[in-house]
Formats: sequence, C-alpha cells, structure tokens
Amino acid sequence: MLMTFTVADRLLRSDGKLAFVITQSVFKTRGAGQGFRQFQIMHDGRWVADLAPVHVDDMVKLNPFEGAANRTAVLVLQKGKPTSYPVPYTVWQKNRGQRFTYDSTLSEVEAATRRRELLAQPVDPNDRTSPWLTVSKAALQALPKVLGPSDYQAHAGAYTGGANAVYWLQIVEKRPDGLLVVRNLTEGAKIRVPQVTECLEPDLIYPLLRGRDVQRWRAEPSAYILMVQDPVTRRGLDQNTLQRQYPRTLAYLQRFESVLRKRSSRGVSDMLKKGAPFYTMFGVGEYTFAPWKVVWTRLAQIQAAVAGHQNNRPVVPQETVTLVECRAKSEAHYLAALVNSSPFQFAAISYSQEGGKSMGSMHLLEHIRIPRYNAKNPTHRRLAELSKQAHRAAQAGDEKRLRKIEAQINRQAACLWGWTNAELAEIEQSLRESEG
Repeated sequence: MLMTFTVADRLLRSDGKLAFVITQSVFKTRGAGQGFRQFQIMHDGRWVADLAPVHVDDMVKLNPFEGAANRTAVLVLQKGKPTSYPVPYTVWQKNRGQRFTYDSTLSEVEAATRRRELLAQPVDPNDRTSPWLTVSKAALQALPKVLGPSDYQAHAGAYTGGANAVYWLQIVEKRPDGLLVVRNLTEGAKIRVPQVTECLEPDLIYPLLRGRDVQRWRAEPSAYILMVQDPVTRRGLDQNTLQRQYPRTLAYLQRFESVLRKRSSRGVSDMLKKGAPFYTMFGVGEYTFAPWKVVWTRLAQIQAAVAGHQNNRPVVPQETVTLVECRAKSEAHYLAALVNSSPFQFAAISYSQEGGKSMGSMHLLEHIRIPRYNAKNPTHRRLAELSKQAHRAAQAGDEKRLRKIEAQINRQAACLWGWTNAELAEIEQSLRESEG
C-alpha cells in the first residue's frame, strides 16, 4: 500500500495513470486498508493530491503467480482526479473444464476464463473508507435494503491464549462420587504439554464447540473445555475461591502454571501483567454462557447453526467460531435462518474477502441489518420454524427436503428485507456465478 502511493506521488504527473499489481485485500479489509481507501496523497498530514481508483481487475480465483497463495488484483489509479463511486470492478474466473498454464498467452487465458463485470463502492455510505461492496449493477439496487447496523452483536468464542492442550478435555468416565475422569487433548496443539489423566470437579467443565464441529444447520460439540473464567470480571476466577470450591481443578492447572504464564497472546498477557490469575483466558463474557446461540465459523464460508445445551450445560464455542447470544430457541432459529439465507450470504460475500480468514468475523453484523426478533411478526415466526425444519433435515441427511426448505427461507428473508422476486432471483444468480 505504501509503495503504491509512493510511486504515484513521485512518478505520476497530474492526470497520469498508474496500473499496479496489489493484494485484493486492500479493498475488503479494515485497519490499514481504510487508510489506503482514502485515496489521497498526504505530506506531513496535509492533502496534496487525489488518487482516484479507475478500474480493478480481481484475479484471486485465477491464482496467477506460481507457488504463491496470494490474493492478486490489478488496480488502475489516476492522479489529480477525485474518487467517484461506483468503480468498475472485473472479476476473472476459470471456465469449468478449461485449463491454462503459467506460460499461456493472454488470448489463451481469455479463452479459458470469463469476466464478471461488477461495480464497487463503500459498504457504509457514510464512511468512504469502509470495505468495498463488489456487486452487479442490478444487485447494487437491492443490496442497500440489507445493509446497516444489526440489532444483534456478534462475539468471538472463548480463547485460551494458545493453550488449548491445557483447557480442552476429553471425558473418560464419570465416577460414582460425581467427579469426572478427564484427559487433556494435545494432538495438533501449538503449545506442547504432556497429556495427563485427572479427576476434576464437574462444575467448570462445559461442552466445547470447535470450528470443525460447525456446519450449515448443524452444531455438535465433540470435546469439552475447562472454563475457569469469571464472565463478569472477564478474568480468571479468584484463586482462593478455586482452592476452596474446586481444589482438584486448581491442582490440575498448577501442573501447567509455567506454560500458562508464558502465553504470547496479547489479550492474556496484558491481563496477567495486571495481576489476573495465571489461568486467565480471553474472549469470555456473559454471552459465552447464553442458553441459546447462533454460531458460524469465522474462516472461509459462513455456515450458521443453532447451539443450545448438552447435558443441561450451555455449549461454549472456541475463538474460531463467531456467536450471537439469544434469549430463546425461536429467536436463535430466526437468526440462523437469516444468516444462512441468500440475501445475507450475498451481502457478506460482496464486502468481505470471500474464503478469507476473517470472512465470518464479528464485523458482519455491523454492516448487515438483522432486526430484533419479534414473536408477533409472522415472517419472524415463519423463519424460526423453517430453521427448525432445516436443522432436522440436515440431521437426517435429507438434502432434497433441505433444498426446498432453504428456498422458502430465501423467500421469507427477501420479504423481511423488502426485496422483490426479481431482486431475489438476481442475487441467487449472482451467488451461483460467484461460486463458478
């Protein structure tokens, strides 16, 4: 990003154009990407020239650089021209069954690919530096009806600070005295610790929902997590309390004290410096223990499901899972239906890095508007009921029935956001095209 502006500043005359190969993430991410999208050259904090985007070629799906898994785009800029939206945005995609090599000519590549002519503009009309939407001209008319802040807030799941092998457990057996015989899960852990088998008090052991446990319409925990966090103070439970009520759990944690104190996670290390107990975790609040949640993975595709209880204990998602707390089962199903619907999915793909590591992050509900569930609203109730049916069909593996239910969900979601049948058809066609 810095090199782009430096070259334009030093080598372009007024009205001159620069074509630059750059990562596509500069159009879709926050942070440094927002500064880049000011499209202004500054000297000592003073504006000296505009640098308007003229055209973008998105080549992410072509993977044009051999051996490099980057997100390639070509950006054309013009110096001295104010930025005007929307910006022409061309997405290159491979044709099915067609192949080309890194030695292919341009004409050969063009014959093996197709180009989708889209338009780009900021997702937030009040913030010109917000991530770009990239949609067709027809979809650009419908999408604003979905955009805006949601009535719900999304959160990340519980984060151990990298010490999953300490906190993640497998239950071996339940003893007659109520204690649980557990074994810590060490396979694939970033921080290596010895595997041990211990008897622990059951009160602080919760079902754990890992990223791999979450699919579209299905969320089934496959492990357990030791939760020694106070959701109100947002730090580890008081050590005296732990010693008095859960001495076995404290003794287990003390076996790994040196490892837990060395965790490099900034969120955890900052709290430890402030005197928090050595077993303090991160990303745990009252929402973590909500009786009902809608969950989806933050990585790659957004596939939502409802998570409730297991053995009368609320399910706890890990940090790679995004969650939204809900007060009731029907509310959670209403929300899951909307997140899995075509309008929501299209909006998410349009401004996020499709397939990127942060596509399903908490920011989604900052820009995609989901109204609060209202049990008196027939559309809300119908969406909740359809989600329950979809969960049952997914559990049974009935794909044919699931597709019919999802089509009904899409129609109800379109109704909620005020879309016409033609607008919904345009969005569904755009989704099919983006999937190749």
